[in-house]
Amino acid sequence: MAAQWGVTVVPTKIKIGQHIAAEPNVPMDYLVRALEGDMDVSTAPPDPAGFQWAYKQAAAVGADEVVSVHISGKQSETCEIARKAAVHSPVPVHVIDSGTTGMSLGFAVLAAARVAGAGGGPRRVMDALTRRLEGSVELIYVDTLEFLRKGGRIGAAAALLGSALSLKPLLTMKDGQVTPLERVLGTERALRRLVDQAVRRASGRKVDIAIEHFGAPERADKLASRLRSRVSDVRDITFTEVSSTIGVHLGPGAVGITVSPT
Repeated sequence: MAAQWGVTVVPTKIKIGQHIAAEPNVPMDYLVRALEGDMDVSTAPPDPAGFQWAYKQAAAVGADEVVSVHISGKQSETCEIARKAAVHSPVPVHVIDSGTTGMSLGFAVLAAARVAGAGGGPRRVMDALTRRLEGSVELIYVDTLEFLRKGGRIGAAAALLGSALSLKPLLTMKDGQVTPLERVLGTERALRRLVDQAVRRASGRKVDIAIEHFGAPERADKLASRLRSRVSDVRDITFTEVSSTIGVHLGPGAVGITVSPT
């Protein structure tokens, strides 16, 4: 979809042991095995040079200005690095902290790209971004909070640490941080509650929905079938694996639902 709409993606980096690679070059199944095997896995934002190259390339193909939108600044230094790189751009760059992640960010970027493709200027593009970001919600299930804790991304969900193993956390993004939604007894009940939450958020609105998973396609399939039978006014349902960077912090088995009003 990024290629279709002319969106440039500057990849983050994954470190497994002593090996560092750009996110697209890390096979998903290898990453899942590394996490399940308790290897030392971490993430890092792009180098400033990656953004500088992207901004120069945009200018080279005719861009007068660039809208550069990124994962929550409370989850990553990516946005700050983009701002520093923007100083050296040959054209003005508008760096935006999305305050979120996953397909809440993805749907907003696609909406903005459609506006740009139709000839909209930077202000209209940023207005489209803001509208989609403000209405979108991330609903997340993880088997364990341990990966969020290890990566330092646990935020307000730290309050759930130490819960009984049978209590499964449902999470969301609020004010740029991972935040507890509720705790449910058992995985199956938790997944049903995740669908309930999505249905409630989608009720009465035309929405795009994304179902995301990390090494858990069967769980994601179940979520998809349940949502299709309960949400009537859906423009599009996107089924995808999360990015490797997000997967590192959520851990294998994680699934999520994005509800984004159109």
